[in-house]
Amino acid sequence: MTDLADKRTSSVNATEKLGAAFAAALRPGDVVALSGPLGVGKTRLVSGLVRALSPGARVRSPSFTLVNEFPGPVPVFHLDLYRLHSTRDVESLGIEDFASRGVLVVEWGERLPGAWLDDSLHIAITPGPGDERLLTAAGTGPRGHELLAAWCALSECW
Repeated sequence: MTDLADKRTSSVNATEKLGAAFAAALRPGDVVALSGPLGVGKTRLVSGLVRALSPGARVRSPSFTLVNEFPGPVPVFHLDLYRLHSTRDVESLGIEDFASRGVLVVEWGERLPGAWLDDSLHIAITPGPGDERLLTAAGTGPRGHELLAAWCALSECW
């Protein structure tokens, strides 16, 4: 059984702060899979995370480029799988190389081939009233559970 941990944010800025607070737990090889409807705030969470690891970076959804790389002490590879529908398409991105060099943060992460989700953190984002968001994290595998513990340990400063 997978444990779940919820966080709530009340604004776009708060979602970015949550991403920034979580960034310190990440290391090369980690996989963070994000899911949720269009416009729910996946890119905002990534934006905070990336800016914490690569100050000054400008994060945009990689919907058309598919992968954006952000250098830093812990490089981040931001993938958006919205436009990809087959496992072959996803595998052709070279995600093995990205994972060997940094953190994979994947929007529409449920489209990752199953093996990539076996040891990962999955964050599902759902909208609430106004700008409120519910972010539910679940960890799978040893590293996924470590990341879930780090997620749970975040103090609510947003």
